[in-house]
Amino acid sequence: MRRFAVAVMIALLARPVAAAEVEDATGRKVIPDKIERVMAAGPPASVVLYVLAPDKMIGWTAAPRPNEKPLLLPSVRELPELGRLTGRGDTANVEVVLKAKPDLILDFGTVNPTYVSLAQRVQEQTGVPYLLFDGRLSSTARSIRQVGAALGVRERAELIARYVEDTDALLDAGLKDIPPPARHRVYLARGADGLETGLSGSINTEIIERAGGVNVAERGGGRAGIATVSLEQVVAWAPDTIVTGDVNFLHASAANPAWAAVPALASKRVYLAPRLPFGWIDQPPSINRTIGLRWIAGLLYPDRFPQDIRSAARTFIKLFYQTDPDDAALDRILAGEAPGGHGR
Repeated sequence: MRRFAVAVMIALLARPVAAAEVEDATGRKVIPDKIERVMAAGPPASVVLYVLAPDKMIGWTAAPRPNEKPLLLPSVRELPELGRLTGRGDTANVEVVLKAKPDLILDFGTVNPTYVSLAQRVQEQTGVPYLLFDGRLSSTARSIRQVGAALGVRERAELIARYVEDTDALLDAGLKDIPPPARHRVYLARGADGLETGLSGSINTEIIERAGGVNVAERGGGRAGIATVSLEQVVAWAPDTIVTGDVNFLHASAANPAWAAVPALASKRVYLAPRLPFGWIDQPPSINRTIGLRWIAGLLYPDRFPQDIRSAARTFIKLFYQTDPDDAALDRILAGEAPGGHGR
């Protein structure tokens, strides 16, 4: 996701004085009257909204699954599923927006002409403010502060932004003198067969590069994004590490002789990423990836990141999701228990 962006579309809280002007990542400006009811345009925005201002949520793009709910605040667990306006498989439309009656639509995702056009079109058709903020990993802390200011939750946003900045500082210190030839070559295996992946620069694989890995799925001169590849191509790329969010692939690849030619299988460096209540790699590619950065860096370079990932996960969940998982819940999270699909 290096060149992708996270778009957060928001409006300001009603105040006794005139509302301040809000400018999004595209330069569009809105002066909203109030912000009490917020609709997320896509799964990444749902995470941002939940983390920063759960009391303003009016629904989820996808309803939480049973094993996700205990890790979320009781006040939002049963909110309705509204669908998504953005990305593949969009299920919401103008009628859904009008029926939900939000004060604003918030999106946290890619900034490109497609998403800019969507924001303009939906706002024109519904009259609901729809703002867009840059959400690349490099811009996350700044964007979170902007969203927090717009939503009237500056203090909460500052706590999250500082955690993001602390993670960046930790990575910079640990990775600063590792030359490119010494960095691990990583393949992201998506789906049960492991042959869907994110090309370099993709919103789904930006995290690999930021954590010090080399994404073997080079996009060349083409467009970054999700791609389907062949096993022969994976063998040719020769990744020494594979990260997956699919337990079916984890088991199938270990039992399939054809995958044995991949160095990561030979060295038993295939890792199942945690996904509860939101994914640590993507699914969706939002601020939930912050803990994933620490996790991947520790897998790739344990001598430089000698962390207790269990303790780190508990701290992250308490801060970001505002729940306190017990030991059994942490076991399920770190084992990679699957919640069902999320993603942009």
